[in-house]
Amino acid sequence: MVRYLIRRLPSALAVLALASVLIFLLIRLVPGDPATTLAGPGAPPQALAELRSELGLEGSLPSQYLSWVGSVVTLDFGRSFVIGGDIGTLIAEGLGNTLVLAGAALAIALVLSLLAGLAAVILDSRWLNAVLAAFSTAGLALPTFVTGPVLILVLAVLLPVFPAGGTPPGGPFEEPGATLEFLILPAICLGLPVAAALSRFLTESLRTQMRQPYVMTARALGIPRRRIVVTQVLRNALPAAMTALGIQVGYLLGGAVLVETIFAWPGLGQLIAKAIGGRDYPLVQVLLLLSVVVFVAIQLATDLIHAYLDPRVRLGGRSG
Repeated sequence: MVRYLIRRLPSALAVLALASVLIFLLIRLVPGDPATTLAGPGAPPQALAELRSELGLEGSLPSQYLSWVGSVVTLDFGRSFVIGGDIGTLIAEGLGNTLVLAGAALAIALVLSLLAGLAAVILDSRWLNAVLAAFSTAGLALPTFVTGPVLILVLAVLLPVFPAGGTPPGGPFEEPGATLEFLILPAICLGLPVAAALSRFLTESLRTQMRQPYVMTARALGIPRRRIVVTQVLRNALPAAMTALGIQVGYLLGGAVLVETIFAWPGLGQLIAKAIGGRDYPLVQVLLLLSVVVFVAIQLATDLIHAYLDPRVRLGGRSG
């Protein structure tokens, strides 16, 4: 596993380096002077010069880039000029809330997809397969900005079971029971598309394994279908599903931006929406790079889990 990790690290670092360059250039290609935008058109020249210096806009582009990367590597993210406060503190506060939401949504997605995949293969019922296919199609077709308001209308307005949005008065982590009530609707909204996609991948992977010779041998020996699926087929189907899981986790984190806005959940999604809306360039740069770091880390973790489940990957570098 260590050798496999060493083989995967150079490509991950290359992606991060390329992403940092693209993010740096993208921010500077936005029309308008960042200092003038933040300070206002009527700001005196001396104030603009000081702000440009604080933003790191002096010197050549290569020197600006190296200065920014050096600050990020040493965890010196600077301060926000629109929202206010230290960028590292703002990210730390928002990251905890986003991880709670993403973790709850992922748990919902994993449970639903696992139950759907196992039920489809073990029961092998035509009507059940039709219902599950309709669920996955609807989950993939309906975006979160549609399912979110529908969930609020049905479960918060017509049937006031859950709060429509926000967090408990004491904050997301003060009262676990109250936090769970506020968390359920956004977690369901965020997790449904992921559950729909994962259930399709897992079901197809399970069905592929059911056609393998070892399954036919076990069936000939009289081993029940349910036992074969749970004890043998599921483990062999997981490596293929892990690749899809890594992609869907990245989608889940990206979708959190919109879901947090719909349900007023104070995470990184709301933070990046405010930063982009206010053209808070230092904060936008760091948040964009952070999103790439998280996605690369998820893909690397997914590859490691895939290699652990399938020895052919870590031994030969391929699964087939």
